[in-house]
Amino acid sequence: MNFKEGEVLYFDKPYRWTSFAVVNKIRYHISRKLGVKKIKVGHAGTLDPLATGVMIICTGKATKRIEEFQYHTKEYIATLQLGATTPSFDLEKEIDAVYPTDHITRETVEETLKKFVGTIEQIPPAFSACKVDGKRAYDLARNGNEVELKPKTLVIDEIELLEYNLPEIKIRVVCSKGTYIRALARDIGEALHSGAHLTGLTRTRVGDVCLENCMKVEDFESWLDQQEIEEVIND
Repeated sequence: MNFKEGEVLYFDKPYRWTSFAVVNKIRYHISRKLGVKKIKVGHAGTLDPLATGVMIICTGKATKRIEEFQYHTKEYIATLQLGATTPSFDLEKEIDAVYPTDHITRETVEETLKKFVGTIEQIPPAFSACKVDGKRAYDLARNGNEVELKPKTLVIDEIELLEYNLPEIKIRVVCSKGTYIRALARDIGEALHSGAHLTGLTRTRVGDVCLENCMKVEDFESWLDQQEIEEVIND
């Protein structure tokens, strides 16, 4: 393996880890193994701290491929709690409002999900990495500032209802780059004349890379020890 020339690695991002923390951990182990102070390491698509699943990490010259990977179709398994909302649209913030769910049936959920398939407009969450006047939206939101984000056009290829167990539903979503599943949960809740927020999220696929192809972050150091590493010659 030659991490300077470039390697592409697949990880299952742990729960509550930031994407940045995963990159830092991988960079640390590679730098230590190679005995170098610096090596380029980056990820191809942020996952929220409360999400798990497929994260593609590129090293060295392979970091030039990050944008290519970001444009690959993604698949998620999401758990939504209906009848309640949070400011972050997930479990980062406490429930701020509750809504009725008595009128919701399996049939209404399935019919509602169909409305989201295709090209849609989605307003990203205020608690997101989108930039507003050069600042991250989540920094502004966490400081109590009002954040107004413009709708983005994206594509939902598939939505499938996997489990219906009110107030909870589980769905599978296949979508394009830039889709916020938290925002999709918010919009599904509103379309059901109720509310919703995300209680679980796993990215199961990016392009052809599936969860079963991914390594656990905690296994990386021992995996690295077993690899044949090409010597890094400093420029």
